[in-house]
Amino acid sequence: MKLGLINSAWAQAGKGTAFGIRQTKAIGFDTIDIFADPLDTGAKERKLIRTECARADLPVVSVACVAVGLIDFNPSVQRFHLDRCRAYLDFCYELGARNLLLVLGEYIWERQVIPPAEQWKTGVEHLKTLGDYAAALGLDVALELEPFKLSLLNDVPNMVRFIDEVDHPAVRANIDVSHLHLAGSKPEELRALKGKAIHVHISDCDGKVHGDLPPGRGVVNFVPYLKEIAALGIDGAISIELEYSPEPEKIVEWVTEAYRSTADLMQAAGIARE
Repeated sequence: MKLGLINSAWAQAGKGTAFGIRQTKAIGFDTIDIFADPLDTGAKERKLIRTECARADLPVVSVACVAVGLIDFNPSVQRFHLDRCRAYLDFCYELGARNLLLVLGEYIWERQVIPPAEQWKTGVEHLKTLGDYAAALGLDVALELEPFKLSLLNDVPNMVRFIDEVDHPAVRANIDVSHLHLAGSKPEELRALKGKAIHVHISDCDGKVHGDLPPGRGVVNFVPYLKEIAALGIDGAISIELEYSPEPEKIVEWVTEAYRSTADLMQAAGIARE
């Protein structure tokens, strides 16, 4: 597998797009994931992303999208988010990415007002539609597992059930190691995602709350998860997710530390760098 970085690490530290892409390559990463909303990204910025990634020989694997409105109870909100997700898929195509990383969202009103099954059904129907759109562009949708109690996809069994109900070859799972730890999912549970997972996120946490720390700064025991991921035979990338560095002025050191520790973990787990 390849080792990548989500570029939000640089943006949240106040660094520009070109700086982040060039530093990602200089540190040694194989690939990059882009966190940018096409509805908020002008033509010049989009071109900058394409040209800088090409100049650095840094392929874009994934574009991250948070689309919690896909399961909103208002049809007009759902339509907007379907169109927005289509714009994201077009953006993926422009960048030569392989997948759209999609965060689906959470049950509203603590599952007390709208029957949970109704929101679930809405999500399944919309992912069928997006799967068709993605497939027409030669892309996939990678669904994020979120470790929060009201998230639709908050553990491996729910992820498996959702993907099976969508039943579309272009709609599969992203594996986030930190999220699995926070959700209490055991490494061996990943075996249920054989043939259903296409992308991986990695970061650390304190074991209590969402953290996105460099691996080694928290409590996650990575190697058992990574060994199970290796056994899945995913043809893709492990992308480091770092959010809100406590010392933005040292972001290069922060990212470099994460790169080195993750590369060591991949080697320990028997995952070869392609």
